[in-house]
Amino acid sequence: MLNALDKLMLEKVADLHEIPQGAFNIRKNGAGVQRNTTANIDIITKTDKSGIDVIIKPYTKGESIHIPVIVTEENINDVVYNTFEVGEYSDVVIVAGCGIHNSGHHKSQHDGIHTFFVRKGAKLKYVEKHYGQGEGKGQRVLNPKTIIEVEEGAAVELELIQIKGIDQTKRDTEIRLMDNAKLVVTERLLTYQDQEAESNITVELLGVDSSAQIISRSVAQNDSKQVFYFDLIGRNKGRGHIQCDAIIMHNAQVLSTPRISAHHSEAQLVHEAAIGRIESEQLIKLMSLGFSEQEAEDTILNGFLK
Repeated sequence: MLNALDKLMLEKVADLHEIPQGAFNIRKNGAGVQRNTTANIDIITKTDKSGIDVIIKPYTKGESIHIPVIVTEENINDVVYNTFEVGEYSDVVIVAGCGIHNSGHHKSQHDGIHTFFVRKGAKLKYVEKHYGQGEGKGQRVLNPKTIIEVEEGAAVELELIQIKGIDQTKRDTEIRLMDNAKLVVTERLLTYQDQEAESNITVELLGVDSSAQIISRSVAQNDSKQVFYFDLIGRNKGRGHIQCDAIIMHNAQVLSTPRISAHHSEAQLVHEAAIGRIESEQLIKLMSLGFSEQEAEDTILNGFLK
C-alpha cells in the first residue's frame, strides 16, 4: 500500500495524484509494489537481473505508461535495467522519474539503465523527472543512463528534468538516429548548496535526413557545480542543433564542453552556449511592478526553466 509520503513523491516525479489509468509499474525501495498492463502494453519482470521489459504493440495510439521509482528509506542502493520495445507506428507517452526522501545519515541511491528500441514510424515522448527531499545528512544520489535506438521515420521527444534536492547525479544519454528519424531533447536542471550534476549527451546522426535538436537550460546556485558534455556526430546527410543556456549565481560553477563532428559533407551541425548571471535590469523591471527582489528573482528562474 502507498502511504501519504509515497503519494507526495509520486506527485512530484510523475504528476500523479492517484493511481494512473492504463499501464504502470511503481517501484519503492528496491521492489515493485504495484503494476497494471493493458491489451496493448505488457510489463514483464526480468528474470536475469533487476528491472522490467515494457512491450508496446505496433500501432498502439494514445496510451501512456508510468514507471516511477520512489525511495523513502536511507541506505538504499537500487539499480534497475529497463528495456522498452516501442512497436512500429505506435504513438505513446512514457513517464518515468525518481524521487528520494532521505531523512537519515546514510546515502540513498537509485541508478536506472533504460534501453529503448523505437521501431519504424513510431512516436515516443519520454518524460523523466528527478526530485529529492529530507532533513537528514544522508546524500540523495541518482545516476540515470538512457540508450535509444530510433529506426526509420520514428520521432522521439525527451524531457529530462531535475527539479531540486538531488545531491549528486550523473546523467548519460546515448541516442542513434536512422533514416528520417527525428529527435528533440529538452533538459532542465537546478542545483544549489554544494550539489553536483554531470550530464553527458551523445547523439549520432546515422541515417539520411535524420535530425536532432537539443536544448539544455540550467540554474546553478550557491556552491553547486554543473558539468555538461555534448557530442553531436553527423555520419550522414542530416541536421543537428545544440543550445546550452545556464544562469549562474553566487559561487556556483558551470562547465559546458561541446563537440560537433561531421563525417559527411551534407551534415549540418550547430552549437550555441551562453552562461551568465541574471541581469539587474530584469530584476528592476519586475520590482517596479510590485515584486520583491526575491519574488522577481524566483519569477525569472521559474520562467527560464520552463
